[in-house]
Amino acid sequence: MLKIKFILIFVFAIQIASSQNDLFYKTYAWDENPIYKIEEGNEASIIALKDKILTEFYFQKGGLVEYFLEHRVLWLNSDDKIEQFNKIYLPYSSTSELKINKARVIKKNGEIQELDKSKILTAQDEETGKHYKFFAFEGIEKGSFIEYYYVVQRYPRYKGNRITFQTDYNKKNVEFDLYAPKNLIFDFKTYNNTPEVKLDTLSKNKNHWLLKMDNVDALQKEEVSAYHASKNFVVYKLDRNTADNSKDISSYGKVAQNIYAYYYEKLNSKTQNLLNKFIKEATMGEDLDEESFLRKLEFFIKANVFITEDGSDNFKDLNEVLNKKIANEVGVLKLYLALFKSLNIKHEIVITSDRQELKFDKNFEANNFLTDFLIYFNKTKAYLSPTELNSRYGFPPAYLTDNYGLFIKEVKVGNFVSGIGRVKYIQPIKAEKTVDKMILDIDFKEDNISSCNIKLDRSMSGYYAMYFQPFIHLVKDEAKTELIEGFAKNINKAVEITEKELVNGDPELFGVKPIQFLLNFNSEVFIEKAGKKYLFKVGELIGEQMQMYQEKERILPVENEFTRSYYRTINIKIPKGYKVANLKDINIKNTFDKDGDELLIFHSHYKLNDNLLVITADEHYRENIIETNNYEDYRTVINSAADFNKLVLVLEPI
Repeated sequence: MLKIKFILIFVFAIQIASSQNDLFYKTYAWDENPIYKIEEGNEASIIALKDKILTEFYFQKGGLVEYFLEHRVLWLNSDDKIEQFNKIYLPYSSTSELKINKARVIKKNGEIQELDKSKILTAQDEETGKHYKFFAFEGIEKGSFIEYYYVVQRYPRYKGNRITFQTDYNKKNVEFDLYAPKNLIFDFKTYNNTPEVKLDTLSKNKNHWLLKMDNVDALQKEEVSAYHASKNFVVYKLDRNTADNSKDISSYGKVAQNIYAYYYEKLNSKTQNLLNKFIKEATMGEDLDEESFLRKLEFFIKANVFITEDGSDNFKDLNEVLNKKIANEVGVLKLYLALFKSLNIKHEIVITSDRQELKFDKNFEANNFLTDFLIYFNKTKAYLSPTELNSRYGFPPAYLTDNYGLFIKEVKVGNFVSGIGRVKYIQPIKAEKTVDKMILDIDFKEDNISSCNIKLDRSMSGYYAMYFQPFIHLVKDEAKTELIEGFAKNINKAVEITEKELVNGDPELFGVKPIQFLLNFNSEVFIEKAGKKYLFKVGELIGEQMQMYQEKERILPVENEFTRSYYRTINIKIPKGYKVANLKDINIKNTFDKDGDELLIFHSHYKLNDNLLVITADEHYRENIIETNNYEDYRTVINSAADFNKLVLVLEPI
């Protein structure tokens, strides 16, 4: 029965292949005598008059292939845009073949200059060694049109691919088409108010899905936003094959099984001995709790195992990695997983996406959302990035958090062992874990109130410490001195530093103790004499603060990298015979609450005990993503620190 079924499917596949007819691109052509017009007086620097993407999946002798066509017409009306688009790079690689590549310049007077083959160039990237092709346009004048289209035959991308339609200039006549044999059923999802993809019910010999938009408005970049993730785009994937009745072809169930089988290798005695030796070398034989062990192991790997971009198999081989301490990203992930499994440390592989580029869609399973690896530890509920050298245990790349991801854990049924996947939310690291703390002690000179001595105690933890603490031991003394002094010099370059000290500079203390910078300095730049009064620019002591201006209506939600807290305490000894005339100016409080939770706050206030004035200026951002309709609340809070930065206290005689 199975043999008969196989024969029937095979015959049906042959019938499908023979009924595909000619490939679409073979009959596709541009207009030989195009007439492109822009309305008089248009001052835009660039407009796309045509933007067409067409992809066709096709059965041929070697199996399924994909033919990808891109056709664009751009009006260029500025020197900057002419410079930007005088080279158009083609998606050429060793595994693809350019079938068609055409390009031309159409001048304002209608003259057409078609690029000959000598203007379609090949170059090589010196670092990677990869070759690439590009159109080299010449003779472009302001107001000219450039037009190009190409067709590339490539390995089929059918388990999840993204096509983006929107950019920072206006487009007209935007089209997307996907053709496939009748037995292949694709699924589509559009994002950010992009119209839905429709099935062409009149297509007989092929499946044809299409999307057309007469206009796609420009989307401009805005500060603190996920610009690329906010564009109009579509994601498509192959869902079913009616020839063999297979379903969920792009499902994460299959991904989980494949990932588990690939990354978790069966360990022989030789490999296990090498792992044991590696562990002993990394931990120096210490008996550590799980969290301490994970920190120690990660530090050792990231300090001693070189990660290469070379994709060769020997850099993926676990024995080679353990012996030579050189690995590519696949090899280093295999190393971590083998270590954790051999030590029975419960963990899960997590695959997610950078939410600035593409937010992980928990409801649409497609491989293009699976771009970045993390490892999740069940006991500590913490994450580790195996390949990102600037990240440390407990603080994965922040744009991979506050996002969904595919969690893959081991499952055993009898003697069968595999991976099972589940989409779950990756919690952002809480604001109290990433702290920038500042304590300032201000003492005015008795014989010269215009001069003051300042003691600064600046400590950082979490993502703020991750910029320095894991690597500061590698910094040369001169650069380290410059770094430490920078915490005073960034307040004002004219300060005179008398003492400085670095505390907790051991890289292995990251995540355990905050890194701390202690400085003493003198200065006259913060005080001005005004008659009998003195003006003390106390706000400048917290350093220059970010200020957000908004002349146009905000379009995109706010999207921060990580949640965070700032604690600032300023202790001021008021000079004898003086008082502060404007204490109430210290009080600033702005908050944003949602569903009863205080998400954002800036609050500065004071206490006065005899001649000791204690100012507190704390700031918390407990949510990364703030919707556009709450943008003004966010702007008000973040600008509060800039307002405090302008605070001047008036010291007047009693």
